Amino acid sequence: MRKIINSTYVSLDGVVENPQNWTGPYFRDEAAAYARELLFSCGALLMGRRTFDGFSRAWPAMEESTGDFGVRMNTLPHYVVSDSLRKPGWGDTTAIRRADAVAAITRLKERGGRDILQYGFGPVSRTLVKHGLLDELRLWIHPVFVGPGDPEDLLTRKGFAASMKLADTRVFTTGVIIATYVPAAK
Repeated sequence: MRKIINSTYVSLDGVVENPQNWTGPYFRDEAAAYARELLFSCGALLMGRRTFDGFSRAWPAMEESTGDFGVRMNTLPHYVVSDSLRKPGWGDTTAIRRADAVAAITRLKERGGRDILQYGFGPVSRTLVKHGLLDELRLWIHPVFVGPGDPEDLLTRKGFAASMKLADTRVFTTGVIIATYVPAAK
């Protein structure tokens, strides 16, 4: 069975939104190599609508500057959970309705092939955790306080709780820590 691996940038104060505004100084060769290894080890991308909207606008224009990383982002099968998306328009993209998400993602995991990568932590991620579908959470903890944000900018949400177990850590020279968690035994 394929795993679902979530890779999320987070600030010291729990902000996950708009990482393009605060992660740049910390993304150097070792982070790029880690990100590349992760992307190329997976066979599909899973995302929510907000992540899909951002990625589908940005990545098609980034192949020239990012080379085979950008090509891989654009050519992997994409799965987006959305009730309103009718014509995804970004490569090989399949829209999954919210009501069907748990069953559809369970079927995706049961298919043969490489693992499934999810970027960002939002409603889809919380659904995965709630239903035992998220296998790994890789938090890229950045040594920066972004400042107060709206509740939807933060990793946590009222009413959401889960226990995780630390499985691995990686520390970059920039001070970024990648903490890999797996679901704790129930």
